[in-house]
Amino acid sequence: MPRANQKGRSTGDRVIRFKCSLQNTILDVLRARPGWQEVTGDAEWDIYWCDVWWMRETFDHAYLDEHVRINHFRNHYELTRKNLMVKNLKRLRRHIERESGKLEAQKCDFFPTTYELPSEYHIFVDEFRRNPGSIWIMKPIAKSQGKGIFLFKRLKDITDWKKGTEYQPISDANKDGPETYVVQRYIENPYLIGGRKFDIRVYVLVTSYNPLRVWLYRDGFARFSNTRFSLESIENNYVHLTNVAIQKTAPDYDPEKGCKWSTQQLRQYLTARHKREDVEKMLNQMQEVFILSLQSTQKIMINDKHCFELYGYDILLDAKLKPWLLEINASPSLTASSKEDYDLKFGMLNDVINVLDMENRLTGKEKRIGGFDFIWDDGPVYIDDSVNSDSMINSMGTNINSFLGCHNERRQNLKQIYQTASVSKKP
Repeated sequence: MPRANQKGRSTGDRVIRFKCSLQNTILDVLRARPGWQEVTGDAEWDIYWCDVWWMRETFDHAYLDEHVRINHFRNHYELTRKNLMVKNLKRLRRHIERESGKLEAQKCDFFPTTYELPSEYHIFVDEFRRNPGSIWIMKPIAKSQGKGIFLFKRLKDITDWKKGTEYQPISDANKDGPETYVVQRYIENPYLIGGRKFDIRVYVLVTSYNPLRVWLYRDGFARFSNTRFSLESIENNYVHLTNVAIQKTAPDYDPEKGCKWSTQQLRQYLTARHKREDVEKMLNQMQEVFILSLQSTQKIMINDKHCFELYGYDILLDAKLKPWLLEINASPSLTASSKEDYDLKFGMLNDVINVLDMENRLTGKEKRIGGFDFIWDDGPVYIDDSVNSDSMINSMGTNINSFLGCHNERRQNLKQIYQTASVSKKP
């Protein structure tokens, strides 16, 4: 039975023991932490970067000391399973409409019309027939990297799908029925750069659901399709899916060039081509997406003081700069596709550990740690409490100037906050 170290919370004067089930960037980060020691097997640990299988099979039976940390919440799938995410968002929208009216509920209109198949097949068919000629996209609820996704615009395509090999049980526990999919209205007017479609990966760290505490990382990346966008070839995944796992199999894919931009590059590009206030509005709408989606599961998420979660949000912009939530990942890929990708993920993961503050080096009052900005503490977090201008506040009361895509001088920030904390802790 896994157990944690018995000596209590670290104060920087002893070794912190870590365990990691992944063989990628996070393992490099943990091994590079000064004074940290890797353990395996049944050895005691202070922090465990585990896979979701461990959470499902072992967490409920494990004894955990006060100070230990684990990188998933028990029922994280409420937000990261595609069908449950939509179910919870629809419930939140109904709640806001009852409490505050339809106009206020419209701020939840950031995900496409979605149905779960096969359970909502007949409801979907009614909607399909009300919108002839529309394109829809099918996604299996429990697969990643673009697996099993396809576009269609004829019901006959669904009939063929139901007869095919993909419409099979998802596991031994579900042999009585077909694999669950979601079907969504395809966003036919995506924002294009160089004629190509892209989506944006954003990293959001939740350290508590009750109260809800949220950190947003400044760096992320835009993932581009390898082929110019066209609705004439809906069967071509290189046109419509931006997943790196899909794009790198394209015949003309250039591994040196890749298909990624940093969020800094994207923000600079958009700011050069649109009004600054329009870009800031879009970035703050994205921030509202993060908060509202987390609030949609706040009451049902099993909050445990040992748990934290690093989410990978996938956002699509349409031609009007409206952000759409595509999906949320509980295990965003931590494997690097290039040196730049490795540097981004290494710094981001290192800052996740810095936020957790296992060494107890910080004051607990920091609003920025490395590349992470503290954006929500059961309410908006104001970076400068003296700022009271209406121009700094959006519809949720949060700071209007999102730091997503801003310059990330994380090392300088870390040096500063650790020096400040050291001084403040002196007797």
